[in-house]
Amino acid sequence: MKSSRLAVALASLLLCSAPAFAASSASANEPAQTPNQDIQVGSLTERLSKPMSSVTHGSVTVEGKPISYQAEAGTLVLDGTGADEGKPQVAMSYVAYFKQGADASKRPITFIYNGGPGSSTVWLHMGAWGPKRVVTNDDTHTPAAPYQLVNNDYSLLDASDLVFIDMPGTGFGRLLSQGKDDAARARSHKELAKKYWGVDADAEAFANFITQFISGHHRWNSPKYLFGESYGTTRSAVLSNLLQSRYDVDLNGVMLLSQILNFSLSIDGSDANPGIDMPYVLALPTYAATAWYHHKLPKFEGNALAPLLKEVAAFATTDYEQALSAGSLLDANRKQAIAAKLHDYTGLPVDYLMKANLRVTGGMFEQELQSGTDITTGRLDTRFSGPSMDPLAKTRAYDPQSAAISSAYVSAFNDYVRRDLKFGDGMRFRPSVYGAEDFHWDREHKAPGMRFSRGALNVMPDLAAAMKYNPDLKVKLFGGFYDLATPYYTAIYEMQHLPIPDSLRQNISYAFFPSGHMVYAHIPSLKKLHDDAAAFIDSTSHQNGNSK
Repeated sequence: MKSSRLAVALASLLLCSAPAFAASSASANEPAQTPNQDIQVGSLTERLSKPMSSVTHGSVTVEGKPISYQAEAGTLVLDGTGADEGKPQVAMSYVAYFKQGADASKRPITFIYNGGPGSSTVWLHMGAWGPKRVVTNDDTHTPAAPYQLVNNDYSLLDASDLVFIDMPGTGFGRLLSQGKDDAARARSHKELAKKYWGVDADAEAFANFITQFISGHHRWNSPKYLFGESYGTTRSAVLSNLLQSRYDVDLNGVMLLSQILNFSLSIDGSDANPGIDMPYVLALPTYAATAWYHHKLPKFEGNALAPLLKEVAAFATTDYEQALSAGSLLDANRKQAIAAKLHDYTGLPVDYLMKANLRVTGGMFEQELQSGTDITTGRLDTRFSGPSMDPLAKTRAYDPQSAAISSAYVSAFNDYVRRDLKFGDGMRFRPSVYGAEDFHWDREHKAPGMRFSRGALNVMPDLAAAMKYNPDLKVKLFGGFYDLATPYYTAIYEMQHLPIPDSLRQNISYAFFPSGHMVYAHIPSLKKLHDDAAAFIDSTSHQNGNSK
């Protein structure tokens, strides 16, 4: 994990305190506000050093049922601790939606974030759970603006109030650098970045945000949920344990979309970690699903996907895993036979598989699957394809799915937040800080019971500790069959190896979809995702007689 290649793999998994708001007498969900026009005055740090918000109202129709809601877009400020107590250090931006007419003390509330690390939560907001959804093509490049923003028939607002939180430094939030001159502010920024941009610091910031938010909005007695995507699932594992064990905030449920908890299992950059072969084993079902989708498996043409995946998983965890574990002791004839079987399941040439020593990374597969047509296969969603930047390269140079939809999401949100939510004028929205010159993510993590971090990032112990601390905590895992950023079978493997008692395994449930990393980009999958998430919330929010 110390290698630069694995660092890139971690950082590319996209594809996410000041006094609390005082509730007004009008509504428990409506904090004291700063007029939106005031954000035009003073320096950026001065403007962001105090909470700001804009409250609007709207309605959404979810699966035929109209819902009136109050929307709140704003920033919440985190102060420093210790010697820096009382000094604003970070402004985190958010958008919250509250169902009108509901009992706020019993209404479920879900805190939602994307991953990266380094991403805002524009993706889950505009593609999955917000009341408005941007329209994109299913598996091809979405044409340039104007983009269409429509009623989201599958917003999760029917089941829960929603709070979309942007990671520190993203969205409209910023690290609040202090100093009398540019040099002093640069030093301050570097210190704040080191303090907040890292596995443990990030979870602390989100825990701080959530506890301030529920205090300011009188939601301590509400059923509470976390919903994270990609690195957001990593965050959820750490955050769920932190909230419950240190902040006394028990959660009703944690929803994990496109999960990655153990980074030594990532298929991205796995060739930089020789001797660890499980990433190849666990990615094989996704290779097969992708090859099947692109009609590269003549032996399975016309067959259903589910039986194929079952067959491939059985081969991967037996013959293939045993062959890889043999290393240099693998018999030549046996190696040839395994390569032939891999060809049947991946569509890659036998000679290529032999040269790769039976070990094909995600980037290699994406570049090679459709190489005869100079086409690169997507990573986040392998249903997508795009022209290869360099047909002779060993691995793909970009992700066609990200290129296909990013402009639509970011453009639609920038228009929506200012036009409908009345927030953000005079401010710049940052979709991500990943790739910025000053962005460096601290991957060190102290797992529960450990004094020091060890090896590759692995937060499975954190989620296990959260489930042990709160035996009623339920966990729902969602994933897509066409996701090579976080392969679905890897997520299953992680859950099956979670260090928890057998009595707690019944608290984990699964749902997988014929889509990619952003499951919701495929509308039929979005509907099923909504129904499963809503049912999960409904079944776990009534334990003590709660009602929506």
